[in-house]
Amino acid sequence: MSSLNTKIQDVFNEPACENNQSKDVKARKKGCSKPLTPGAAAGGCAFDGAKIVLQPITDVAHLIHAPLACEGNSWDNRGTASSGPTLWRTSFTTDLTELDVVMGQGERKLFKAIREIKEAYAPPAIFVYSSCVTELIGDDIEAVCKRATEKFGLPVVPINAPGFVGSKNLGNKLAGEALLDHVIGTVEPDDTGLYDINILGEFNLSGEFWLVKPLLDRLGIRVRACIPGDARYLDVASSHRARAAMMVCSTALINLARKMEERWDIPFFEGSFYGITDTSEALRQIAGLLVNNGADPDLLDRTEALIAAEEAIAWKKLAAYRPWLQGKRVLLNTGGVKSWSVVHALMEIGIEIVGTSVKKSTVEDKERIKQILKDENHMFESMAPRELYAMLSEHKADIMLSGGRTQFIALKAKMPWLDINQERQHPYAGYDGMVELVRQIDLAIHNPIWRQVREPAPWDCQPAVKDEPPSTKCETGAVNAFKKLAGSMAADLGGC
Repeated sequence: MSSLNTKIQDVFNEPACENNQSKDVKARKKGCSKPLTPGAAAGGCAFDGAKIVLQPITDVAHLIHAPLACEGNSWDNRGTASSGPTLWRTSFTTDLTELDVVMGQGERKLFKAIREIKEAYAPPAIFVYSSCVTELIGDDIEAVCKRATEKFGLPVVPINAPGFVGSKNLGNKLAGEALLDHVIGTVEPDDTGLYDINILGEFNLSGEFWLVKPLLDRLGIRVRACIPGDARYLDVASSHRARAAMMVCSTALINLARKMEERWDIPFFEGSFYGITDTSEALRQIAGLLVNNGADPDLLDRTEALIAAEEAIAWKKLAAYRPWLQGKRVLLNTGGVKSWSVVHALMEIGIEIVGTSVKKSTVEDKERIKQILKDENHMFESMAPRELYAMLSEHKADIMLSGGRTQFIALKAKMPWLDINQERQHPYAGYDGMVELVRQIDLAIHNPIWRQVREPAPWDCQPAVKDEPPSTKCETGAVNAFKKLAGSMAADLGGC
């Protein structure tokens, strides 16, 4: 537990975190996010955060040393995608029971589980996650993992991120520390080059990274490791030989980027692949870092040529949607990098942002939003469901972009909604992703179902007096639809 406390304090004092460094010493010790209320996960505990960061490493066996409920609540809760191995989709847990806890059988059961996974699946590595229960009863997973590594001849990596130590964001960073301590730098590649990069904090949601990687391939830039999206264990283990890195989500893995720069001299920048302008800027910065580290300066010219060609194609496709979406108002209830990157992307085609959440955003994220919107009144730390509903029901926005947990607020207000968080079904990164995002917004706003559900129901349009005719609104709306349906049914019955 003492080593875990040291790791937590190290993360809390992260020098690359502007939000953290702006605090005084006393406030800094409390961490980078609000403490959890006992019994409330507040969007995810540290264990959940560690699992989110590491599970997309697709060829690794992820073993949860905990009672069954821990794995059941966290398994497959992100829309990440794999281009090959599917082992990460298999759920492994030691399924501790009360008897195991009382009799002290936890460590023995863990070792047995590691052996069974090795014999049945032969993975390149096994990640072992501690939990609240196993940490409280004192199971030494580091000792068990060390012994299993020696016994079975494959890396068995301990992930010390029990849920009670903090929030999901803290778990993200503890997962990065585990990679630094046990994985990155353990394999020396034999194919290093001047055009190798790492992408950090990219989760390949709905296959988004596959829309960006072809652009890099055309420039001759190789992604040595995308951590964690669609990653392989050996790629992560040899990622210390990259020449540059891009940080996509700084709130998750800023400690990983900073320490890789210190240990292996890998410069990094924070960027976004959401939107035309941001995608182009990200490609420019990647090329610039590689040239500064020894790549041919010709890369800069080839990058500009690629950007010009891809932007022309994307803007031509987006021009078809501009007349339909110009002036439409969007309420964005998300956080992190999306709080500013999606804002910028939508404003590029004339969509108005009436509000964006900054609940999970860093100081840098908030500054970017201020520069883009030019109005702090459109930023809100958090908005109660009642306020979101009022804003939508009063038609102050034409659509809400958010995660699945708030979709029912929009549906109750009979307003369009589009999933922008990790559960989404469509990729929105890169040039093609931006076109897809605008297409989905257009489909959602102009779906004829909204006109229909806003009409009064037929049973609400009956005349108050027996011989009183129905109102014009009801007659021309739902009643007409009801009559049409009744006529169609009568015709069908007559035909029979």
